[in-house]
Amino acid sequence: MEGVASQVRLVLLYLGWALLWSLVQVLVLWQTGFGWRIIVPDALLTNLLLAIGGFAMGTGLRYYQPSLRQAGYLLGWSLGLAGISATIFYWSTHTLFEENALYLRFVDGTLAVRVAFNWLMLLLMLLLTWLWFYTRELQEAENRKAATEKLAREAELYNLRQQLQPHFLFNSLNSISALAVSRPEQARTMVQQLSDFLRGTLRQDNNQLIPLAEELKQLQLYLDIEKVRFGHRLQVEVEATEESQTLKMPALLLQPVVENAIKFGLYDTVGETAIKVEASAADGYLTITTQNPYDPATSQPRKGTGFGLDSIQRRLYLLYARQDLLRTIQQDHQFTTTIKIPQHYEKMPDNR
Repeated sequence: MEGVASQVRLVLLYLGWALLWSLVQVLVLWQTGFGWRIIVPDALLTNLLLAIGGFAMGTGLRYYQPSLRQAGYLLGWSLGLAGISATIFYWSTHTLFEENALYLRFVDGTLAVRVAFNWLMLLLMLLLTWLWFYTRELQEAENRKAATEKLAREAELYNLRQQLQPHFLFNSLNSISALAVSRPEQARTMVQQLSDFLRGTLRQDNNQLIPLAEELKQLQLYLDIEKVRFGHRLQVEVEATEESQTLKMPALLLQPVVENAIKFGLYDTVGETAIKVEASAADGYLTITTQNPYDPATSQPRKGTGFGLDSIQRRLYLLYARQDLLRTIQQDHQFTTTIKIPQHYEKMPDNR
């Protein structure tokens, strides 16, 4: 239906153009002294033939657009159609006005001018039509490129998430295996918690923006699992301002940040480790800060930021096209990760 509607609009466009130029030609021919019974058919026939020729060329260009190097084809097409339209006009006028010798002599005397006029008008229409199709083709190519880049970006985002999951999953399964013998009740609890956490991750889309409050609920499921593994040694304090609770952020962004904090704050120690997560809103950003202690003698936070934080930085770049949304600081045996989420996006950008 869209193709038919497009054809109808094109036909109406050419007919409107023919009527407009017919009016102009009537005004020009009126100076010759011929009556309107001759002038009007002359103008209508001339411009109707041009409109038919222009429509034929436009239809041809719909299926074949010569390149810039093939511009000679456009000259040939327009010149050929100009000759055909002039021939039809000459035959038609000599048939319709065979008794009006004065007008026929006028037609014979202006035939060369008519051919030149027809050629210029057809060439103009052809160039405009070719330019329109050429521009549309470029736009479609750009849209295809953008769609391809979007698919590639989504595939990379999905791949990043899939690479994050196995590490946590394997650790959880190992813990469940160990608890199954010594503490079966805790093992069952951990299985249920792991099921709830994984169900939540499967529901989320890589490009989805969710409120911070919802992300914190998912983070709590993860922390419940880790507390079964580490017991009292893991102490996590989460503080979020009321204003920040409703701000939007990419789904499943905090879990790998906190996992990184646990890895480098807890693995090399035997005592309690306090991890602090703070969220606030200011200047059009949702700012989330995660802080954990580390021992510089046994851990290497900068090197150990590794895949977890690197993947988050890459994900933020894919979503927001910015490299400055994640930064880390090491000071006074504290490792701090700060993430800033812009709030002026109503939806994720499609292209970069």
